[in-house]
Amino acid sequence: MNILKKIINYKKKKIITDKKNNILFLNQNKKSNFKSKIINNLKNNKISIIAEIKKASPSKGILTKNFNPINIAKQYVEGGATCLSVLTEDKFFLGNKNFIKQIKTKYKIPILAKDFFIDPFQIYEAKFYGADCILILLSAVKENLAKELYDTANKCGMDTIVEVHDDREMSFALSLKKSIIGINNRNLKTFTTDINNTINLYKKFNLKNRIVVSESGIASKKDILHICKKTNIRTFLIGESLIKSNNIKNKIRSFL
Repeated sequence: MNILKKIINYKKKKIITDKKNNILFLNQNKKSNFKSKIINNLKNNKISIIAEIKKASPSKGILTKNFNPINIAKQYVEGGATCLSVLTEDKFFLGNKNFIKQIKTKYKIPILAKDFFIDPFQIYEAKFYGADCILILLSAVKENLAKELYDTANKCGMDTIVEVHDDREMSFALSLKKSIIGINNRNLKTFTTDINNTINLYKKFNLKNRIVVSESGIASKKDILHICKKTNIRTFLIGESLIKSNNIKNKIRSFL
């Protein structure tokens, strides 16, 4: 069984428990400014960095021993991040939903709840903890469920990033008109990474009129310039190269 299947099987069991143990009160009044901040940067031809807060991954293990989500968020904000991505999956990535809540008490920066969303309940929960945007991972859910997640997020006033890796997933993602399209350079079944996946899919599907994020494998300003030169993409989700840096604030500034 590959790691993606293990994660999804675990999530199915955990969500059943969460549904029984949690009563959430959803405040639908506040509209997300996640997407609008990126749009504003695009209008001014500025790079947007969605900086990721992640303690561990199934392929790399623990990424940083001195993990403190508030301190990391502080460095990201001071370094010029446009938005944050916070891993909330607890078993395989050692995340926690409370990280979002804790960060929101300190900073007003928009936050993507990055998890394996397989039930609309998780969207209400993410909203409750303060998330502005959720991730819809097309390699993990069927199209009818992806559409249900998308509709639920819209109803809650949240933005969405629909994540794709190949042609089939991209073809469906284009039907979710309000969603940001995230092109993952990492194959989640094999965990191999190639930043040219962003360029190839962007050109094949002519994505000039969509907001597109290049995800995974961005290690330097050279990688950003390579993608910018070949496409109109100006938004990047970056995690490991920032988290592992000795000076996170300076590292994110170097990308910008």
